[in-house]
Amino acid sequence: MLRPALKRDPAAPPAPAPTALTRPALLTLCACVLVAQGMVAAVNLLIPQLAASALRPSPGELLWAVDAYVIVFAALLIPAGALGDRYGRKGALLAGLGLFAAGGALSALAQAPAVLIAGRGLCGAGAALIMPATMSVLVHLSPPGQRGRALATWTLAAGLGGLAGNVCGGLAGEYLTWRALFWAVVPLGALLALAVARTVPRTPSRPDAAVDPVGAALLAGALLTVVYGIIEGPAYGWASVRVLTAFAAGAGLLAAFTGHALRAARPLFDPRIFASRKLRAGALGIGTGFFGLFALFFVNAQYLQYAKGFSPAETGLAIVPLTVGMALVPRFGARLQERTGPRLPVGAGLGLIGAGLLLVSTADAGTPYALYALYLLVLSVGTGLCAPSLTLTVVAELPPHQAGLGSGLNTAAREIGAALGVAVAGTVLASRFHGDPTDPAQVAAFTDGMGAALRTVAVVLLLASAAVVAGYRDAGRDRAGRPGAGTTAEGAC
Repeated sequence: MLRPALKRDPAAPPAPAPTALTRPALLTLCACVLVAQGMVAAVNLLIPQLAASALRPSPGELLWAVDAYVIVFAALLIPAGALGDRYGRKGALLAGLGLFAAGGALSALAQAPAVLIAGRGLCGAGAALIMPATMSVLVHLSPPGQRGRALATWTLAAGLGGLAGNVCGGLAGEYLTWRALFWAVVPLGALLALAVARTVPRTPSRPDAAVDPVGAALLAGALLTVVYGIIEGPAYGWASVRVLTAFAAGAGLLAAFTGHALRAARPLFDPRIFASRKLRAGALGIGTGFFGLFALFFVNAQYLQYAKGFSPAETGLAIVPLTVGMALVPRFGARLQERTGPRLPVGAGLGLIGAGLLLVSTADAGTPYALYALYLLVLSVGTGLCAPSLTLTVVAELPPHQAGLGSGLNTAAREIGAALGVAVAGTVLASRFHGDPTDPAQVAAFTDGMGAALRTVAVVLLLASAAVVAGYRDAGRDRAGRPGAGTTAEGAC
């Protein structure tokens, strides 16, 4: 099957011997990922405080204050990854940290909802530079035989970021103010930039790499409108004019991007890379895993506060069991993938995520927290098991000089899956429960609606998982399925 983007580029300079990945550099890169990913979740636990603040945001403005980060983040990921490939990943990472800190300061200083929304969007633009740059630096610095384990550590940091966001958001919501959370971003960004400058070496840039402003604008517009439609679906209805217009605009822009890329001499990327069944399976698998995980995040905070009576701080800490599997299992998943190929860890991991969601769907006000924590642990093990193989699949199916693009595709799949998970869970919950969850008499109805939402998400996830596993059916122990081997990551450089 023809896959032009996977062939060696005759214009590409010979790849120099990579600098070794040091532990300080690895920790610094993972800290950047954790902070950027954490801001996706942190604001959710501050919604009540923001709603009651002196800003007096309308419901629509409050929604945008939460979603502006995700929409801008998802829309710019792939162009930002291509910019890093061309101009240098370390420079892109430092620029991203600068934008991230500036967005935090603007949000903290906001005296009007529009300024808060703008600050959140600026943070999202910074995160769009941070995430692809960190992964592509890891790809370039890791020897082929260690690439899978390095990416497992990156995946761990991304997963822990969501949990850290829940914990920090809960603590800020109970003991501090929403402005304190945004102010904390400023010194964090500065410290991380200093650590990057001191510990992370520069990797070879590609001055001849395509940035393709027209293609980047079309693709960013397509992602922006699609993610916007997904986020607005539960609030306005999936058949509303607003949502259907967003999806139609996204489809039109994506078609325009495809036509442009197939004609352009140097496109942002060649759409024919998706002729690779494994790349499609990897991207779908990443989106599927985060679809389930963020559906859980959406209902978890409500369940623990409304049904169990937890405070915001207790709610943030109560999801910590999800860290156990994410911390301990990814390296095992990477080693299993090296021995058996990706199909086993991917299938088992996604299956455990679906099983965990079905278990959580049985929880009600009388469920002991220890049992609920055990359900979270099942989800955690599944995520840790499959995430390294899925991440490596997407990165390995592109040549190393397009590592930024590959990591942008990877993270875009995460964000789209996460947005869909929240949207589907929110839609089903809203259709089944119309009361006030703070009313003790209505808690049972709320948990019934939550259970229906999670069962729906689990069924969709398991069906998508079957398609993902089918995409790996010939992978086994083939050379393209192992880190750094085959005609993908190595043969293309």
